[in-house]
Amino acid sequence: MIKRNLITPVLIIFSLLPVNGQIKKQDTGLKREVTLYNPYKPSLPESQKRSFLPDMNDTSKVRPDFHYDVKTTPFLPEYTISPIKAAALLPDPLPKLYKSYINLGFGNYFTPLAELSITNERSKKGSIGFYARHFSTNGKIELANGWKSFAGYMDNNASLFGKKFFRKSTLEGSLDYTGKTSHAYGYDPMVPDYFPSNKETRLPYNNIDAKASLCSVTLDSTEFSYKFQVSADHFTSLNSMYQNKIGISGMMAKSFNEFYIGSGLNYDHFSFSDNVLISPGYIASISPFLKKKSEEWSFKLGIQALLEKDMNAFTSLHVYPDIDFNFNIVPSYVSFFAGLSGKLEKNDPLKIISENPFVISNGSIYRQPSTSQDLVFSTGLRGNTGIGGNYIVSASYAMISNMLFYSNLVIPDTISTPNRGNFFSVLYDDVNLFNLHAEMSGPIKDKLAFIVAANIYQYNLAKFQYAWNKPGWDGKLGLKYNLRDKIIAGMEISVQGKRNLIVNGEALSPATRLPQQMPPVIVEMPAHFNLNLSAEYRYSRILSFWTKLNNISDKRYYEWAYYPSEGLLIMFGFTYSL
Repeated sequence: MIKRNLITPVLIIFSLLPVNGQIKKQDTGLKREVTLYNPYKPSLPESQKRSFLPDMNDTSKVRPDFHYDVKTTPFLPEYTISPIKAAALLPDPLPKLYKSYINLGFGNYFTPLAELSITNERSKKGSIGFYARHFSTNGKIELANGWKSFAGYMDNNASLFGKKFFRKSTLEGSLDYTGKTSHAYGYDPMVPDYFPSNKETRLPYNNIDAKASLCSVTLDSTEFSYKFQVSADHFTSLNSMYQNKIGISGMMAKSFNEFYIGSGLNYDHFSFSDNVLISPGYIASISPFLKKKSEEWSFKLGIQALLEKDMNAFTSLHVYPDIDFNFNIVPSYVSFFAGLSGKLEKNDPLKIISENPFVISNGSIYRQPSTSQDLVFSTGLRGNTGIGGNYIVSASYAMISNMLFYSNLVIPDTISTPNRGNFFSVLYDDVNLFNLHAEMSGPIKDKLAFIVAANIYQYNLAKFQYAWNKPGWDGKLGLKYNLRDKIIAGMEISVQGKRNLIVNGEALSPATRLPQQMPPVIVEMPAHFNLNLSAEYRYSRILSFWTKLNNISDKRYYEWAYYPSEGLLIMFGFTYSL
């Protein structure tokens, strides 16, 4: 390799020497030879390699260190002042009203239901409308002796009403009709061979009522306010018996020196058909009052003086207090109230048949004395529950004269008018009544709401041992489910404590005992539980479908002695608006 390195520069030198191409080179006899002993072979020396794994631990650390330097400069935008337009107060959009409404339904016991309502649309001049309703049942109920008795009844109602709006007053009037027909289907099962026809047990009643009133429309409580009303009523029953009532009433009030002062006036005159055998009567009353109210408390001081001429042409004067006091312990949440009052309640025929439609048709419904609540003291707490509902807890004590009760009448030996227990006589007694009441309502969730109520009663009577057909306690629980006003469902549970019923109650007193009347019988009824369900599906704003299930337990209870109730009642129907 060394020789090769020497030959390379020698060749380069010779190549640079001048050469004459025209002269023949002379042979000087000098000869040079280059001998290469080995060819060139490049090679690398061997070396030893070391194998090791890398170290994964990073020994270097980076610590970021940031420094901020903020220099604030106030921003002063350019602005111009322009006047603001006055806000326009627009009323909220009113929901659409439909002129008519129809509700049709049907259930077992051959139970039809029909409702119709027709009214005009919104108007600043007035309103007019018509409402009618029919509900009846035509089934039979099995009695204790195994006989199935016809227990049909019918309720018809119709009303034509209207209003006329003036600048400072409203004129209002109505013409109403009420028709009720009941069948006295229950009777003493010990009476042999008694199978009455539907005509024998039928008890029809009709009532026509007309009213007209004129009342003030004031936006300021300091202005003079008033309401005057005239009314006429005609009630008829079997055997061409009737009662006519004409009434005139008025109320006037005005604010004076931060007090609200006013008085009410009322006069009702009663006349009867000749076969009722009672003289005409009247009730006249005046009731002045004084009120004052603040944000924390309010009170009312009043009195009612009432003059009554009863069925025996005997005139009596009744005076009742009208005192009320309210105090807000915690505004909107806890309010204390107390009151001292009283009233006279006329036991007219329509009120009596609403309580018991099976009273004997001998004119006794026209001859009952008025019930006088001589003194009623009440107190309690009420307010908002804080969850969107309300509550009330109260206690009351009332001294009542001539409270009405009802007794089955059994005189089977009377040939002219035999009574088998399906008709009732009216009893009355003086009562001291103590009542505890509690009630609460409100939402549970967004779609679920509830109402619960309970009562405890304690009766102290002058003549009778028990308050006939009056429970010692009762209560109810209601739940309502509303899913976006599309599906509405409800459930109601009602409970009623035990009651004592009376048969031949007149025989308890020798002064009222009837000839050939059987001894009195006291029937004890146990506590009763009832469950009702309802549901409605609103297909659209004008069409919906509904169903009701009453007395789901299908357990028959006795509302009166010898009168078992219907079992499970299932109804379904639809409503449509036009």
